[in-house]
Amino acid sequence: QVQLVESGGGLVQAGDSLRLSCAASGPTFSSYAMGWFRQAPGKEREFVAAVSQSGGRTYYADSVKGRFTISRDNAKNTVYLQMNSLKPEDTANYYCASPSAAYSGTLYTSSSRYAYWGQGTRVTVSS
Repeated sequence: QVQLVESGGGLVQAGDSLRLSCAASGPTFSSYAMGWFRQAPGKEREFVAAVSQSGGRTYYADSVKGRFTISRDNAKNTVYLQMNSLKPEDTANYYCASPSAAYSGTLYTSSSRYAYWGQGTRVTVSS
């Protein structure tokens, strides 16, 4: 079973930066694509970013493109989300997620395609 643990959230001012980390268990981490999602109060969970198993391909939601960067260090079994130029609308609980199958060329944006989820880390951006 894949286990994911997020960290790095906090309270920041608009325009500031945060780096979220997601530590994954298991020896097969490098075979899986990874994704970040977020959920704001009263809203549905939404896709943020995804990265291929090697880190060579990424995909971002339009709302974060140019501000957020997803990356991974397979030697550390960790995926990161670098968030720059944060806005109040970025306030949400952020979740790391992994598909159930090894990467086969597709980066999923639908939460239904992700079988494993972390507990979430809270990001609050004040204006």
